[in-house]
Amino acid sequence: MSAGASSAVTGSSLTEPIAQSLAERGYAIVPEFLGPAAARALAEAARSRESRGEFRPAAIGAGAHRAVRPRIRGDQIHWLAEPLLPAEREALAAFEALRQRLNESCALGLVDLECHYAVYPPGAGYVRHLDRSPAGAERVVSVVLYLNDGWIEGDGGALVLHVEPVVEVLPRSGTLAVFLSERIEHEVRPAGRSRLSLAGWFRRRGRLYGGAPA
Repeated sequence: MSAGASSAVTGSSLTEPIAQSLAERGYAIVPEFLGPAAARALAEAARSRESRGEFRPAAIGAGAHRAVRPRIRGDQIHWLAEPLLPAEREALAAFEALRQRLNESCALGLVDLECHYAVYPPGAGYVRHLDRSPAGAERVVSVVLYLNDGWIEGDGGALVLHVEPVVEVLPRSGTLAVFLSERIEHEVRPAGRSRLSLAGWFRRRGRLYGGAPA
């Protein structure tokens, strides 16, 4: 399901095919959800935040059980919140168009998106897991947008969706993975170089466990 477009943001033209694939298979992979210029600008925004020390080690679990466990999950993250940079606003506009289409086509009742940048240093990964749990039941659809120029298969770092047959997604710049949070287990394999993405979740209304993202 390749965009094959040269515009800065191509996501808005892909929302219906994504909705159809999500309804039929539970996931969709789009090689050019963002055009090259928009993807590079978003990567630069992320790296500028990283250079300013805005990233923190990612934690797993919820409430009193929430902890940093690098052997399970080894990325550093920064949650997006105001004030946003221009490239971030542009990407979120594409995601908003997708949210609206998913509601229209799949009646999912999605009300918002929570998202963060994730940087995996060389050798770091995330073991097989689900994005939705009893402590975070508001999450319905997971989205991961990759921001890595020049990525080749030998770099590793694939997102693995544990469906039948298994799907492996290289984290190439502009590629978007969309999947149902409660159904599809997935993992991040270690890479030989730093690996950057914008990961998020479309949510239904509800109270997050402990008042914090699960």
